[in-house]
Amino acid sequence: QVQLVESGGGSVQSGESLRLSCKQSVYLSSDYCVAWFRQVPGKEREEVASIRGDGRPHYAKFTSDRFIISQSVLNLELSLKMYSLKPDDTAMYYCAAGPAGPTCDYKYWGQGTQVTVSS
Repeated sequence: QVQLVESGGGSVQSGESLRLSCKQSVYLSSDYCVAWFRQVPGKEREEVASIRGDGRPHYAKFTSDRFIISQSVLNLELSLKMYSLKPDDTAMYYCAAGPAGPTCDYKYWGQGTQVTVSS
């Protein structure tokens, strides 16, 4: 069973940075996709960044080169470094993982970590 635990969220000012961490209970090979999603109350959850079966990072357009996703096999950790944060980045951020294939089947989710950016 894959368990994911996020941490690192908090309240920051516009323009500041945060590093989110997702600890994984088991090693996830390249047969898995790993990703960060975010959700604002009343809106659909959206993918922020992912590392898919090809091993390459993929980013949503709104990240505008401000976010960096990386995975540490040694530490069993998926991280998301966020720079130049904006109030629009305020959301609950979730870590997800699942089997890779024609699409990523995100079966495993963390409990989320809140990010609040004030202007």
